[in-house]
Amino acid sequence: MTITEENYLKTIYKLAEAEPGQDVSTNRIAAALATRAASVTDMLRRLAEKELLAYEKYRGVRLTPEGQRLALLTIRKHRLWEVFLVQQLGFNWDEVHEVAEELEHVQSPLLMQRLDAFLNFPTLDPHGDPIPAEDGAMRRPAHRLLADLPVGGRGTLAAVRDTSAPFLQYLDKVGLPLGAQVQVLSRVPFDNSLELCINADATVLISAEVGRNLFLATE
Repeated sequence: MTITEENYLKTIYKLAEAEPGQDVSTNRIAAALATRAASVTDMLRRLAEKELLAYEKYRGVRLTPEGQRLALLTIRKHRLWEVFLVQQLGFNWDEVHEVAEELEHVQSPLLMQRLDAFLNFPTLDPHGDPIPAEDGAMRRPAHRLLADLPVGGRGTLAAVRDTSAPFLQYLDKVGLPLGAQVQVLSRVPFDNSLELCINADATVLISAEVGRNLFLATE
């Protein structure tokens, strides 16, 4: 597998995960990878020849079981490296993605087994995303979007949907790290922004868009 092929499989998996049951279109893949649709089509044909995805022109693609296994393996490596970078090297959670993008292509099953054991077999990465097991199994915790909580609702900030550096830096600035105890104090009718109480102490006003990118483990 080349690095480019691994990136395609991972991207297709994540796009399919966002819209379950739907084939992934060439245009969506091109947008996610910031490349031309013609280049995507060439790669999809190559991956189809390797029986890693089912591709039908004008109808989109879906991963085969082997394609999904390889995509999950790349995601597993990425998220394990993110844990290592934060826990062992002192990276902030907004700094790890690009470094992990490079490390995820290391082709050593033994290294990843040793890394997993060294980290004491983590199940979540620094952003709250589940880490696939070596066999591809992935346990998804039951979460609820903060934006869907009623006034008075509360829970523990457990994961973020948007893992971009600017968004994570914003959460650091307003004091919303993973593990924070959050309660919705009020909702502004005009734009559905939310007033939150954090850890039974500080209050902060966040936009509806921010609320749609935060997942809570609710009580």
